[in-house]
Amino acid sequence: MFKYANEPLYPVEVSAPDPQFALTMFEHYGGKDSEFSAATQYLNHSNNMPNPYLKELLAIIAAEEHSHMEMVAISIQKLGGPPLCYMDSQGIPWSLEYVDQSLDPVAMLQADAEAEIRARLLYNQHLTMTNDPGLKKMISFLGQREDVHKYLFEKAQTMLLQGAGPQEFKRLITEYRMSFPCK
Repeated sequence: MFKYANEPLYPVEVSAPDPQFALTMFEHYGGKDSEFSAATQYLNHSNNMPNPYLKELLAIIAAEEHSHMEMVAISIQKLGGPPLCYMDSQGIPWSLEYVDQSLDPVAMLQADAEAEIRARLLYNQHLTMTNDPGLKKMISFLGQREDVHKYLFEKAQTMLLQGAGPQEFKRLITEYRMSFPCK
């Protein structure tokens, strides 16, 4: 189940317009390693995942990726960027080829962990390209969430390979929910 809250997951604060950096942020909106690519891939993997607990984990992480995409969209708008569309910073349209089509549960989780690694590297790179304190905080938050997702995907993959039982998989959902910092 997906729920919509009428506020971003994390505050999006921008000190001053920066249309050039807004274009850079399009990598996170509609690029190869974007939040849109991640959300689409994880939702597809969820729909093809035979393990019900991993199916749920993938779906809730897909929903979180959509919330990240919303934050990126707000930042692009506050930075004075162009209208939002599914493209990268070079204007190349988003492609379904960016989404892993694996059907094997272990391969799906591997592809998902690798997507999180690539997204984290991209956030790290873009963190150095702005001096805006609010954007730095948001980008750092998003990078930290990528780390959490990577950890959970890798742990789920190991659990599959080791033949973990339902209770162990259930704990992954709890671990995900406990991963958010207290406000």
